[in-house]
Amino acid sequence: MSEPASPASDRCYRHPDREAYISCQRCGRRICPHCMQEASVGFQCPDCVEQGRKAVRAPKTLAGGSVPAALGRVSIVIIAINVVVFLLTDVARVTAIDAAGVMSAANVLEGGRVYPGVADGGYWRLLSSAFLHAGVLHIALNMYALYLFGPLVERALGTARFVLAYVTMAVVSSVFVYWLSDPMGFTVGASGAVFGLFGLALVLLVRAGQDVRALLVLLAINAVISLQGNISWQGHLGGFIAGLALGLAVALPPRERRALVQRLAYAALWLGVVAAVAARTATLA
Repeated sequence: MSEPASPASDRCYRHPDREAYISCQRCGRRICPHCMQEASVGFQCPDCVEQGRKAVRAPKTLAGGSVPAALGRVSIVIIAINVVVFLLTDVARVTAIDAAGVMSAANVLEGGRVYPGVADGGYWRLLSSAFLHAGVLHIALNMYALYLFGPLVERALGTARFVLAYVTMAVVSSVFVYWLSDPMGFTVGASGAVFGLFGLALVLLVRAGQDVRALLVLLAINAVISLQGNISWQGHLGGFIAGLALGLAVALPPRERRALVQRLAYAALWLGVVAAVAARTATLA
């Protein structure tokens, strides 16, 4: 003699072939053990759990971006890229990378080949030069500074905004070099972007009410060093100004206007880059 079938109300709403004697605490539908999701009180069904997750606002950074999953990950990637490029140029002696990447207004001749300078259309040099270094001490100091301040700024901005800020500061730094340096000279190094991180970090720390005396001393020391021979004070100045501008765009506006002000700040900086490069190129021509 067969047993009577269980009523439909005793079946899981997601698995009609399974018996269910527990109800979801939110919607009241029956759920089988496979669908039971433990909640603060009782159990919920998968659909209600998913709806609850959507209702919870994801945490945002100070700049309004998503909180990085791994703090400092982008900074480490940038450091790794710099180290790899350094090994290729200074250890493996791949001279073509240096010839094609250094910040130079004029063309560069290497191995019988002419690599165009910025004034002749080599605009990539505005960024590529930030990944080249002249010697072990040069890259060591820049990467150490990036290791110290990169994660701080990355946490405040979020991953995507940090990448955009770093690229922007590096390019603005090169634009200052393009305008204020000898067109026949060469400039390399991440120090322009690093000075931008100094400026950004300074604004963020002041806003947070932190003690910035150590950072100010570091800036003063680097400012003095920047005035020595073979140091690009032009690149340091440009990066620092860009960092200050972006830091102010993040820290000062009210939350509801912060995203708009940041967009305007980036737009102004990049329009300035285009205009400055075009004007300088015209004067050199």
